[in-house]
Amino acid sequence: MNHWLMKEEPKKYTFDELMKDGKRQWTKVKNYQARNFIREMQKGDLVLFYASGDVKAVQGVAKVISDGSYPSPEDDRWTWVDIGPVDKFDKEVTLKDIKADEFFTGLKLIRQTRLSVMPVEPDHFDKMLAMGKSG
Repeated sequence: MNHWLMKEEPKKYTFDELMKDGKRQWTKVKNYQARNFIREMQKGDLVLFYASGDVKAVQGVAKVISDGSYPSPEDDRWTWVDIGPVDKFDKEVTLKDIKADEFFTGLKLIRQTRLSVMPVEPDHFDKMLAMGKSG
């Protein structure tokens, strides 16, 4: 199983909406590196849901619920994946918290700030999960 972080602009879609909807197609990614990461996703992979924009925080965990990625019906150069909610964090893990912790040195979220989909090392994932569930 792999671990990922996916960013969404809260003005477009929120983790609370994902919790309510139960499922979301992750679409409209127009960055080749992010698209290639989506192509690596498999059913059951866990995803940190990161609210970008003014929020800048991980808000919860989702999982890949489609049988991996699939081509966009609009343009097969791009790839989509379906995610579903797992658990909302008790406390958001802010970008400020992440940057302040040397443990996260090397995390793509810090190094590639504009990338909307990225892999996360299991130990980084576990620590963010622990940070979000403490409160």
